[in-house]
Amino acid sequence: MALDPSFVGRTYPPTDPYEVGREKIREFAEAIGETNAAYTDSAAAKALGHPDVIAPPTFVFAITFRDAGQVIADPQLGLDYSRMVHGDQKFAYTRPVRAGDRLTVTSTIEAIKSMAGNDIIDIRGEVHDEAGELVVTAFSKLVVRAEKED
Repeated sequence: MALDPSFVGRTYPPTDPYEVGREKIREFAEAIGETNAAYTDSAAAKALGHPDVIAPPTFVFAITFRDAGQVIADPQLGLDYSRMVHGDQKFAYTRPVRAGDRLTVTSTIEAIKSMAGNDIIDIRGEVHDEAGELVVTAFSKLVVRAEKED
C-alpha cells in the first residue's frame, strides 16, 4: 500500500536532549577508522579553534536516525519497516558537533513519492543545541520496497 502524500510537511516533536560525550566521539572515530586528532584529542581540537573534541561528520547519523524512528513508527503513516532500506543521507552543517553539546532533533517529512511500486520518503532532521541554534540538518531518504506479488 502506497504511503499517503498528505503526510508531507508533518513535523514530529523534538527529541529529548542527547548529550554528546567525548568518549562516544572517540569510539565512533576509531570505529570508522578516522585518524584526525581533532576527534580524539582536546588539545588538537583547541589548536584548531574548537572548545573541545569535535565529532566526525557522520556521527550525527545515530542521533537523527533515532529521531526518524518517530516517523517510521507512526501508525497513521503505515510504513512497513520490514521492507525499508536506507537510500541516501546528506548533512548540511552550520558548525561541528562538539563534546558537551546537548542536541535535540526535530524531524519533518519533506516528500513522499512512489516509483516502480516502491515508496520513497524524504525526512529532514534539524539538530539544535541547547541554546536553540541550528547545528546541522540531516536529509535522509528511505525506500520502502514494493510488496511481492504471488
